[in-house]
Amino acid sequence: MVQPQIRYDDGAAYERMMGAWSRIAGEVFLDWLAPPPGLRWIDVGCGTGAFTELLVERCAPAEVQGIDLSEAQLSFARARPAGRIAKFHRGDALALPFGEDTFDAAVMALVIFFVPDPTKGVAEMARVVRPGGTVATYVWDMMGGGHPLELMHAEMHAMGFAAPPAPFRRVRRGGAAELVDEFRPRCGRSARDHCATNIC
Repeated sequence: MVQPQIRYDDGAAYERMMGAWSRIAGEVFLDWLAPPPGLRWIDVGCGTGAFTELLVERCAPAEVQGIDLSEAQLSFARARPAGRIAKFHRGDALALPFGEDTFDAAVMALVIFFVPDPTKGVAEMARVVRPGGTVATYVWDMMGGGHPLELMHAEMHAMGFAAPPAPFRRVRRGGAAELVDEFRPRCGRSARDHCATNIC
């Protein structure tokens, strides 16, 4: 069966639908991460820049670079107030256009399930972060009912309709732990030496 292609070619529409939810999740994530000020950040899969804007507002960054495949999403991100500080580029999470040890922190907010090879994506994040830096990602709890559209999906199911499938085949119980296990041997010695993993 062919899975429908997910397209993000309207940044304003996406922001109307998911922007508030993305911001709430990002606030919780930054509370948990508690980064110090003055870091050099890369936001991989930045989309409309909702999380990038939180980085600018809350973290007093020295630098923020946002990367996304969708030019429409990037156009929306560039128009945000954070666009005065953050720089946004079209790029691929599997081949980040930066050298090794460029950043202090790399984040992937609500994106990893859309990356065709998530372990390679995380390894790329580790490559561009200095030893001792932070590589972090978070996602909705798709299988545990923690997605903003869960109520809509439940109603669709009650009416006999199938809810849209999760974007990535590993969105299932235990998927996060599997990704961590796969990531460790592929990310290289220096990244493993400075790697801590928390699954909330």
